[in-house]
Amino acid sequence: MGQDHIRYDILAQDALRGVIRKVLTEIAATGHLPGDHHFFITFLTGAPGVRISQHLKAKYAEQMTIVIQHQFWDLKVTESLFEIGLSFSDTPEKLVIPFNAIRGFYDPSVNFELEFDVAAIDEEDEGAEITAYPVAPIEKPAESTADAKPTDDGNKPGGSVVSLDSFRKKN
Repeated sequence: MGQDHIRYDILAQDALRGVIRKVLTEIAATGHLPGDHHFFITFLTGAPGVRISQHLKAKYAEQMTIVIQHQFWDLKVTESLFEIGLSFSDTPEKLVIPFNAIRGFYDPSVNFELEFDVAAIDEEDEGAEITAYPVAPIEKPAESTADAKPTDDGNKPGGSVVSLDSFRKKN
């Protein structure tokens, strides 16, 4: 077989990242997720352009999964990345996540999942020095408790990191 000079694998992954970009852009415009939609987004914490607090970087040295559902704020989407405010153990944080750092996207409400080979896309960045940027905690806006669901144990809802492995199909 000949060499793929066009790099269809990269083109396909870029197109699928466009799906995530489009969905997040619509959510940023309306300020909420429609229906029961919510997202699990897994990303590499050490990828170029990722900005998270030193605390989160220390806790999630390789990858992290965020849940976008009821409690998020300041969602901003550009061509190459998105910014979002989330709460971790009642501490508001601002995260900046380039689309090229995303390894997985899952919407359990409709069982829609995308997986990406981040290493194949960022080969040219291999060996680049990765630094964790200090991110000042941001003020958490007043929360609307109308749409917040209590957890099974009766505690108030909060941010948590969830492994996508439990949602993947078993072969």
